[in-house]
Amino acid sequence: MHIHLDALGGVAGDMFAAALLDAFPEHQAGVSASIRAVDARIACAVRAHNDGILSGARFAVSAPGPEPRPAPLRHEHPAPHDHAHGHDHSHDHSHDHSHDHSHDHSHDHSHDHSHAHDHGHRPWSEIRAALGAADLAPAVRAHALGIFGHLADAEARVHGIAVEAVAFHEVGAFDSIADIVAAAHLIAALEVRSWSVSALPLGSGRVRTQHGPLPVPAPATTLLLDGFATLDDGIPGERVTPTGAAILRHLCGDDPGRGRPRGILGRTGIGFGTKVLPGLSNCLRALVLEEAAPGPGRRALAVIAFEVDDQSGEDLAMGLDRLRAEPGVVDVVQMPVIGKKGRMMARIQVLVRPECLEAAIAACFRETTTIGLRYHRVEGAVLERAARAVEHDGRSVRVKIVDRPGGRTAKAEADDARDRAGHATRVALRREAERLALEQEQEER
Repeated sequence: MHIHLDALGGVAGDMFAAALLDAFPEHQAGVSASIRAVDARIACAVRAHNDGILSGARFAVSAPGPEPRPAPLRHEHPAPHDHAHGHDHSHDHSHDHSHDHSHDHSHDHSHDHSHAHDHGHRPWSEIRAALGAADLAPAVRAHALGIFGHLADAEARVHGIAVEAVAFHEVGAFDSIADIVAAAHLIAALEVRSWSVSALPLGSGRVRTQHGPLPVPAPATTLLLDGFATLDDGIPGERVTPTGAAILRHLCGDDPGRGRPRGILGRTGIGFGTKVLPGLSNCLRALVLEEAAPGPGRRALAVIAFEVDDQSGEDLAMGLDRLRAEPGVVDVVQMPVIGKKGRMMARIQVLVRPECLEAAIAACFRETTTIGLRYHRVEGAVLERAARAVEHDGRSVRVKIVDRPGGRTAKAEADDARDRAGHATRVALRREAERLALEQEQEER
């Protein structure tokens, strides 16, 4: 399946978790268990929410704090603007959840900024070690480390420091761990083939940090969203948070412009933030698209095509052989064409199963000198076929039997006659094997 994220209000870590848990509520217990495996002090809950326009869910976190938590669902920290942590901006974790949207940092300064409740920092290395030691499924751990890694790398680049020097505010780290581990659990459990996201709202204003006011989008968010489409809907505030941006980067990789594919719309989920946006539901919507099952005699395929004019024939042949061995690749063909300036080129076409498309694209770039390619999804027609082996002249010969409209036909595997000398001898061997295969097929019917 494919999941498309529609960032109507924006993207934050808890909004992502809420949207997917609204669509897949059966994973709530698993998410809670994964979070507690990392830190038993953290509890989470999914709560129904209706903003008067849409209904969906919120993802609420309960974690130890220096003072009582604020009103229900404003669960991020006692003091969202407490920026007393080391090199990392508190906007990356201490307000990287729905409360990123629960108050506009450029206007809402009603919270205590006295730093009286500074409870220290959690280095990225400490969080990484906790994730490594936790009793998590390997895929969940890998996704969590990947998301946190993107976040830490962005912070290190913003401040010009080593990644190991990045630290997160102690209170904010609880929320970030909950959101990121929840996201990692859901990504692993759903086994989504691909992800896409709508244009992201830029927002506007300033966010207060220990380093002073910084513009929205926050610097780390800006780095993480490199290459993503954006829009300005005129509504201020921090609309995409650093953790939300790190999740998107992890999901979309180096292809943030991937469009929403064709498919059958299945489940949908809506995850809310707590800020009220003027005239707009502050939510992230998840659309689940299932691939249509091919009809009888049909199969889904993807076609990759590209040209090569600067790779030797010898090396290209070896590269294409390696392509043929890639999982999911059905066939690879090449043909001579004339390109610009009258140059002879090789046009390559690769047929691959859709679920293996991304890996096949990477293999094309790895095994050939092409720097660009085209791909599209198609539906193919196939005839029913069966494979069997027959014994003839002291050897086993593989034969493919195909059910054609005009009757059954058989074709012997040419490689099984390779060691026979003489064209007539090889043809005779294959023809007799084909006759025997059809005969046996008829007897078994």
